[in-house]
Amino acid sequence: MSDVLTLSAEARDRAGKGASRALRREGRVPAVIYGNNEEPTLVHVEEKLLNKLLGTGHFFNSVVMVEVGGKAVRTLPKDVEFHPVTDRPLHADFLRVGEHASVHVNVPVHFINEDSAPGIKRGGVLNIVRHELELICDAAEIPDEVKIDLSGFDVGDSIHISHVTLPAGAKSAITDRDFTIATVVAPSALKSEEGDTTKTEGEGE
Repeated sequence: MSDVLTLSAEARDRAGKGASRALRREGRVPAVIYGNNEEPTLVHVEEKLLNKLLGTGHFFNSVVMVEVGGKAVRTLPKDVEFHPVTDRPLHADFLRVGEHASVHVNVPVHFINEDSAPGIKRGGVLNIVRHELELICDAAEIPDEVKIDLSGFDVGDSIHISHVTLPAGAKSAITDRDFTIATVVAPSALKSEEGDTTKTEGEGE
């Protein structure tokens, strides 16, 4: 389960580009907390602290307790806008969530037991179609990752969501199709050799 992260914030009374630019000059990032049938709360956070949380690698699938005026608000990060040149964070959006609210998150996949996949042992390559899965789960039980077992998969096989055992309490947000997560494909060297053989045979006819 993802750790609960903490982020200190201060309320801001003014919105607008001018006020936001002034905050950024002071090393602060404008942000908003919204949702849960409450009025949006305008805040600003320290840029260094926000970057530290972004650097955890699981910021967007973690609950973040945003502390404003001595009160901690349970949130889920929904978006961070970055400067197109410097990559500095310009603005952040946080969605209020209840402790056991049902939330929609993107969770990274982690493939295990590659040495038990016949296709990979024969030189095949794992072609990953989706590096993350869209899941719906309890806000208090957001998984860090989804493990996918490659045991038994051969060249030409596809791994669909129906093959995956999701963490307890989690379900796929995509329910209208059995989508592909990865495939085991023949290595390019093997494909090239097969192509040359076909070409040679064709030239002799």
